[in-house]
Amino acid sequence: MKISVALLMLLLAAAWTGSQGMSFRSSRANCCSKEKFSHRKIPEFRIQSYQYTSPSCTHRAVLVKLLKGVVCVDPENKWFQEYLRKHKKPNSTPT
Repeated sequence: MKISVALLMLLLAAAWTGSQGMSFRSSRANCCSKEKFSHRKIPEFRIQSYQYTSPSCTHRAVLVKLLKGVVCVDPENKWFQEYLRKHKKPNSTPT
């Protein structure tokens, strides 16, 4: 009986820490370091999608998904702001 209770507690602890660790890894992976930023204008046809980084990240950025990988972009870049204006859908709200 003691072994089954101990095993249950161990499994619950592993499940809890695993889910907590997963959330930390995923948010950390979605942040950008200064070295990862692209300072060049990206042609619109290469952009598949984009996602803003979490407010908890050190650097404010946008993750831009391309055909071959992901780059970080400063959301204040003039070319990115123009891209947003061109591709903004009516009645859409920023996330």
